[in-house]
Amino acid sequence: MPIFDAHLHIIDPRFPIVENQGYVPKAFTADDYRQSVSRFDVRGGAIVSGSFQGFDQMYLLDALQALGDRFVGVTQLPATVSDREILELHEKGVRALRFNVMRGGPETIAQLDYFARRVHDIAGWHAELYIDSKDLGELMETIVSLPAASIDHLGLSKQGLPELLKLVNQGVKVKATGFGRLDFDAAEAVRTIHGVNPEALLFGTDLPSTRAKTPFQESDIDLIQETLGEQQAEKVLYRNALTWYGIEER
Repeated sequence: MPIFDAHLHIIDPRFPIVENQGYVPKAFTADDYRQSVSRFDVRGGAIVSGSFQGFDQMYLLDALQALGDRFVGVTQLPATVSDREILELHEKGVRALRFNVMRGGPETIAQLDYFARRVHDIAGWHAELYIDSKDLGELMETIVSLPAASIDHLGLSKQGLPELLKLVNQGVKVKATGFGRLDFDAAEAVRTIHGVNPEALLFGTDLPSTRAKTPFQESDIDLIQETLGEQQAEKVLYRNALTWYGIEER
């Protein structure tokens, strides 16, 4: 079955790495990624900037060039970035702005509404939020009102699943990624979210699974196929992400 890997990280020691909350990741280059997914039919993906990469764009542009035009970038930027810089990144394959609430703190939240709208107006980018769903709280109305948004890693917490489902019902996407980060049953969450909106879920390997209790496993793909059946699993593993990232099917 074809796969669009909607959430992966490339960690290249040739480019700046910033310690985040005492954590420095091991290298995971584009070549490492290719080797890790060589047994799957990966036909593209989204390279996501991590907290440990700060606002560095050079690693991302290098990785996009290395992995090819079926891969897009999800970057982090300061709110002071110019319109021109945003458009230049768009030309080079960046398609979304990440708000790392888990690792970035209050400043990230304060910028969410203005900055997400700005990049959407300038380049059509959507916002991707790394946030624990139990902390959605007062952000619910803001997220729902954004032009386009997604939540990473199934929201992470069982406690916040009701709020996450409300967002899904309003058109917010959810990444079926990082199953080893969850405090609840991934299969049940996948089934429930898909039941609310079959277009919502986007599969990603989350490789190299930085800081996860359990890294990505081949059984994560099996879980989606067994939970949803082949036809619906193909949407989650492949087609939903093509639409989300604006990639033409070959």
